[in-house]
Amino acid sequence: MPRVLITQAIDPAAVTLLRDAGVEVEQRQGPAPITRSELLRLVAGCDGLLPMLTDRIDGPVLDAAPLKVVSNHAVGVDNVDLAAAAERSIIVTNTPGVLTEATAELTMALLLATARRIVEADHFLRAGGYQGWRPTLLRGADLDGAVLGIVGMGRIGSAVARRAEAFGMTIIESSGDRGLPLSELLTRADFVSLHCPLTADTHHLIGEPELRAMKSSAILINTARGAVVDEETLAQALAERWIAAAGLDVFEHEPAVVPKLLELDNVVLLPHIASATTRCRRRMGELAAGNLVAVLTGRPAPNPVT
Repeated sequence: MPRVLITQAIDPAAVTLLRDAGVEVEQRQGPAPITRSELLRLVAGCDGLLPMLTDRIDGPVLDAAPLKVVSNHAVGVDNVDLAAAAERSIIVTNTPGVLTEATAELTMALLLATARRIVEADHFLRAGGYQGWRPTLLRGADLDGAVLGIVGMGRIGSAVARRAEAFGMTIIESSGDRGLPLSELLTRADFVSLHCPLTADTHHLIGEPELRAMKSSAILINTARGAVVDEETLAQALAERWIAAAGLDVFEHEPAVVPKLLELDNVVLLPHIASATTRCRRRMGELAAGNLVAVLTGRPAPNPVT
């Protein structure tokens, strides 16, 4: 019977799928990500591994077990050393497509929350600041008529564009060799939304030169990966008002957040919940489980990553 380690609790439907296929499941419980030592200890003897995006899957982990497949519970695979897996003939899979709509919805939530200062307004009212309506109270930015610059027009970026157009926004894009150069997009956009994968080329794609190039009224949204943005410099940019605001669902060193960001009222901070709907997380789990079952029963992986 093949054995699989799941590094955190996932939707029960995915676990049932594995067990019904005759797979022995070891599922680690607990609210915090698995520690390095736990991962190395628990993966021993496993044929398959179902890790989270917070788990670093590198050579030592891959050598700690007779693994045939690593089925990432995510679309991005920047947490997996793909070269090391290939050297060991270990198949790596992901969960593309199933979280597109949920992530696009969360991106729009951040656009609206930052533009209309929703979180700031909520805190203002709860602190007793609301003494009555007045024309200058908590004025924000309009989405209608604004320019949205999308960096990475893949599945999620395209889904965001469709929703933003319904709000009357004009869409511009920068996607590698498609669309505008990033430098031009940054100077033109009223809102910049990041949807590119994290690679060596996109690490700190948004740093000091890029933040200074943006309009002082601009808003930055990141639902991609935290390290696409130089987080320390972003905190400075927000504090000194190089840009107006930011909405972040991801962070460079999760779960840690740059302390200065926590002190600012012009940034909305979320704990990586873009895909956190019941349907989406169930489908992610089932897709990850299906990838494992396929490989462990000698069939091609439905969603291999090369």
